[in-house]
Amino acid sequence: MKWTVIPAADFAAHAARWDALQAAHVAAPMLQADFAAALLAEFGTGAELLAVCDDAMAIVRPHGRGSWATFQPAQAPLGMWIERPGLDRAAAMASLLRALPGCALVLGLTQLDPLLAPAPLDAIDYIQTARITVAGSFDAYWAGRGKNLRSNLKKQRTRLAADGVDLRLQVSLDAAGMADAVRDFGRLEGAGWKAQAGTAVHLDNAQGRFYARMLAAFAARGAASVYRYWFGEQLVAMDLCIRQGNCIVVLKTTYDESVPKTFSPALLMREEAVRALFDAGATARIEFYGKVMEWHTRWTEEVRTLYHVNLYRWAALRRLHALARRRRAVSQSTE
Repeated sequence: MKWTVIPAADFAAHAARWDALQAAHVAAPMLQADFAAALLAEFGTGAELLAVCDDAMAIVRPHGRGSWATFQPAQAPLGMWIERPGLDRAAAMASLLRALPGCALVLGLTQLDPLLAPAPLDAIDYIQTARITVAGSFDAYWAGRGKNLRSNLKKQRTRLAADGVDLRLQVSLDAAGMADAVRDFGRLEGAGWKAQAGTAVHLDNAQGRFYARMLAAFAARGAASVYRYWFGEQLVAMDLCIRQGNCIVVLKTTYDESVPKTFSPALLMREEAVRALFDAGATARIEFYGKVMEWHTRWTEEVRTLYHVNLYRWAALRRLHALARRRRAVSQSTE
């Protein structure tokens, strides 16, 4: 297996090949070229390399002395690695390790999805993530949710109606409106706890520019959707989503934290959004890709584990790393 390794700055010239390979497996819009290109534009340092062979492609970057890992800024749910189904991944990784510059000792593939690439026996579990399979009617799906969720949202709707508050779900698809959508998202997120933590999206920061660029590229081919939820004239919740085929991914959610705690605007929005996806009949999977939270388990029982894979040039180095991980785990368990 022969790899060609070039600067990732040349990614655009290889984007069509990337997408052709990516299309060979289960839909995963976060691994399409438009997503990878936007990541590189806003979060690349210039040290990233694009690795290409017949049955796999990857964007990798240095990760410490003698170590390389897939390019994965925080905004990417999965590491930038794609492979043709049936690939001998261990052999591919070993060949890539030899092709990387310098004396590469370790290659790490981060946050792989077992739905796209089966986990090997030596996989390192990372986080659990959730999805909703869209099959049958929404009413049947909703009847299978917990009584507390259904009752709570029904009571909220009844109370809001009694107070004369009109509820409205708005779905934006147009590429020209994606920058405004990110600006609105930033206003909501910037008024909450993420602003204090310095992690809020803003159209003038790298994170905001990434989402605006990426969503516009997806929307230009009908593959992005922004959900806004309104209490009357007040914007109270938003979802940023992208699609490939019959799979839609909810990338980011925010809500107005000034809304009284008796209401759950993001959950009210999600109920209507999921109903619309069931009714439209074009979606088979709704993916969240973040760490499973308690609220996810109220919407679905479908959970799987994302994982990492490391390959070492020498077996002794692998044993040393495994020993170090065990010692860290023991230390953390006794703290």
